Amino acid sequence: MRLNLFKIFIVGILLCSCERAKKQKSIELVQEDSSQAYVLAPLPDSAFVVMNKYSDGFVFDMKYATEDNFLKKKVYACDHCLLRKEVADEIIRANLEFKKLGFRIKFFDCYRPVDVQKQMWEIFPHAGYVANPNTSGSIHNRGGAVDITLVDSLGQELDMGTPFDFFGKEAGHAYSLLPDTTLSNRKLLKSVMESYAFKSISSEWWHYNFKSAHQYKLSNFSTECD
Repeated sequence: MRLNLFKIFIVGILLCSCERAKKQKSIELVQEDSSQAYVLAPLPDSAFVVMNKYSDGFVFDMKYATEDNFLKKKVYACDHCLLRKEVADEIIRANLEFKKLGFRIKFFDCYRPVDVQKQMWEIFPHAGYVANPNTSGSIHNRGGAVDITLVDSLGQELDMGTPFDFFGKEAGHAYSLLPDTTLSNRKLLKSVMESYAFKSISSEWWHYNFKSAHQYKLSNFSTECD
């Protein structure tokens, strides 16, 4: 009788150990899957992350993955927003600040391959709006620039005075012949972004460069949606 009880006890221990091993393996697999979910596999440059998957606090309207842009054609195969991880982490912090005020960041453009920059330059070779890909290139080509606006709690864009990619003086930060609400919206976007390590450019209210983005190399890889 004692022998049978001992056998039952041993079998119970073995079964529990197997069950724990299965659970541990399952947890490890989930952890592996979740870590891989943050990047577009395979990314040619592991320094980049995909914002659409890296954080769920943003809105995305990637214009160059559509025909709704000044090129009038789709030049990105994928509507993912890629950024250097350091840049991504900082803009997440900026977005948390906006969320306290009832707003969120909406992305229009992030990383941009040099080949796409060349297409833009061919159509509009004006360094005030499109960086010359034959010289320094764009901070977008380095994964260190974002084109953004703000949306309210209903997902409606705040009035910024002009559409995205409006090439005219009205899009500049110095332009003041706009309603007070519009000027306040631009000021809010600019003040928060600049307090979180981003720099504005004078000609475009939507464009912000990460403070140390010039250290990043130019990139020309493209991605396919998974």
